[in-house]
Amino acid sequence: MDEITRDVVVIGAGAAGLTAANDLRKAGLSVVVLEARDRVGGRLWTDVVDGAMLELGGQWVSPDQEALIDTVADLGLSTYSRYREGDSVYVGPDGVAKRFTGEMFPVAPETERIIDDITARLDAMVAEIDPDKPWEHPNAAEWDKISWDAWLRQQTDDDEAVRNLAFATGSAMLTKPTHTFSLLQSLLMAASAGSYSHLVDADFILDKRVVGGLQQVPELLAERLGDDVLLNQPVRRIIWGPDSVAPDRAADAVTGRRVDELRALTARVEAAKTSTSGVTVIADGVTVRARFAILALAPVLYPRISFEPPLPRLQHQMHQHISMGFVIKVHAVYDRPFWREQGLSGTAFSPYELSHEAYDNTNHGDERGTLVGFVSDQNADDLFRVSAEERKERILESLSRYYGPEAKTPVVYYESDWGTEEWTRGAYAASFDLGGLQRYGADLREPVGPLHLACSDMAGAGYQHVDGAIRQGHRAADEILERVRG
Repeated sequence: MDEITRDVVVIGAGAAGLTAANDLRKAGLSVVVLEARDRVGGRLWTDVVDGAMLELGGQWVSPDQEALIDTVADLGLSTYSRYREGDSVYVGPDGVAKRFTGEMFPVAPETERIIDDITARLDAMVAEIDPDKPWEHPNAAEWDKISWDAWLRQQTDDDEAVRNLAFATGSAMLTKPTHTFSLLQSLLMAASAGSYSHLVDADFILDKRVVGGLQQVPELLAERLGDDVLLNQPVRRIIWGPDSVAPDRAADAVTGRRVDELRALTARVEAAKTSTSGVTVIADGVTVRARFAILALAPVLYPRISFEPPLPRLQHQMHQHISMGFVIKVHAVYDRPFWREQGLSGTAFSPYELSHEAYDNTNHGDERGTLVGFVSDQNADDLFRVSAEERKERILESLSRYYGPEAKTPVVYYESDWGTEEWTRGAYAASFDLGGLQRYGADLREPVGPLHLACSDMAGAGYQHVDGAIRQGHRAADEILERVRG
């Protein structure tokens, strides 16, 4: 096994890790990036499936994502606007598809009034929240105790209004059932985009795409690092403190020995938090000795690594209250964008449909048309209990309710299933369970000894997005540089 020495070892070659590595390299530190996959990009993945270029992971750029926009420009990439000319489609509780323009769904006037009123209330609440520190709001504890669904149902008994308000942060973003996460977690999701109104505005949040695919961002960042990005190197062990010291006196009783061992282990953990001995990171084909490490992977993957000594008690507890959501991203490619012939933009919504939202996802300069649809949380779970053929049939049937029977016959069909990705385990991102954000949020990004943390899952601004990953990469690099410079 090869052994190398660097100032910093970065674990994970997604946007966060590669951003941090480039910042550190520019500052004069030596780095190496270890990536478990055979590619860079993490949850960004552009590939060709049956002759069609598909963005299997993240893909959109919104106007508030300044860190991503700056990086795209720095890398010399260009963007184009998502197609949005024509009418959108909404399917209500009666199952009837209705065309509409603007931001408000074609619902009954009273339902529209309720949606407007609660949206204004949510915007006011979000305006009071610092997305980087939502737990500091005076009402954080109260808001973290009530589920997003329960809070909405306290505001109104109009079920259609509740469903339309809930799915923006539920099915569409956190991709979990709305009774499983808190009002505070929902408000953080909205605050990360600037407002709740921004989050429900598809023309804002899904504004532009990168020509050639968003995975080019991490690919080009990796090119700048050259041979210091090592693929197929899953990290198995991290030794992050001084060597353990055996207890001075071994107890005679078995229980006594175990107690002494536990005390010694606790002492090791405490010593490691302030140790200056650096880290040793052991991957499948290389061992890296470094002054610092950056864990640039989702916190749900930390248990895949053996830490010696173990991470402190706080981290062990915290990570048990974080879990990934789950969404199936459906790609359907047709010989032409037939919906445009009907005067449709391709934008479609329904909290009652299997595919709760869908969009025109035609690639820049492509004569063929592509629709992208999303199936999340419980619906996604249920679909993976049936055969692949039945799953495809159900999803295409759902899309046909928006676009007509032609939607049932794509020339290319593919489902992005991030739940089976060994080094991801879900999509889009991780979030806290009820009460977890207020209880642990302030500690989520805090370094542990020489271990620094960077991931879109722990972002404030840009939470869940590539923009947040880049911001977190910059932050982790700045933390290390501050320590190096004393």
